[in-house]
Amino acid sequence: MQLVIIVGSIRTGRFGPRIAQWFTGRAAGYGQFEIDVLDVADALLPPALPPNGDALRDVASRSAEQRALAGRLAAADAFVVVTPEYNHSFPAALKHLIDWHFTEWQAKPIGFVSYGGRGGGLRAIEQLRLVFAELHAVTVRDSVSFDRHWERFDDAGALSDAEEPDAAAKVLLDQLAWWARALHEARTARPYAAA
Repeated sequence: MQLVIIVGSIRTGRFGPRIAQWFTGRAAGYGQFEIDVLDVADALLPPALPPNGDALRDVASRSAEQRALAGRLAAADAFVVVTPEYNHSFPAALKHLIDWHFTEWQAKPIGFVSYGGRGGGLRAIEQLRLVFAELHAVTVRDSVSFDRHWERFDDAGALSDAEEPDAAAKVLLDQLAWWARALHEARTARPYAAA
């Protein structure tokens, strides 16, 4: 199964790549996914969305870079979004990536790894659940959350106390693998069509 891990922040000095690297290690060790890390900072998307939603479904009209990005998302059986919490929500660049795609998310499971201050990014996750529900995706219940993340990782990206986050990552990956298989089989037997 193909897992796309999305690094959701483009802010200067961002912490996301460090946390994504940690989670990628957990996912690779889990052994049930081929992993593709997609950094929102590398996504070459126009600043403005098309005037209507139908244009978002027309992948052929996009640039070569946009088609390649859509292809990476379409090939996924599951996603994990690594997101900070900015002002009780998630980053605008992440929303832009989400909004530029539609069918790529449909009938696929999405998990979350969040980070932030005291709340650990949980408010960002709750808002992302609403967004992905509108796009006909299935968000898994459990997530991984890092409060005060800047104190928990060293300069090399190593987690100081990994027991609890490793256990949370295992639960997330178990749920993601179950949903990824179930939804892949369902999409194969009967293609999903959003109303």
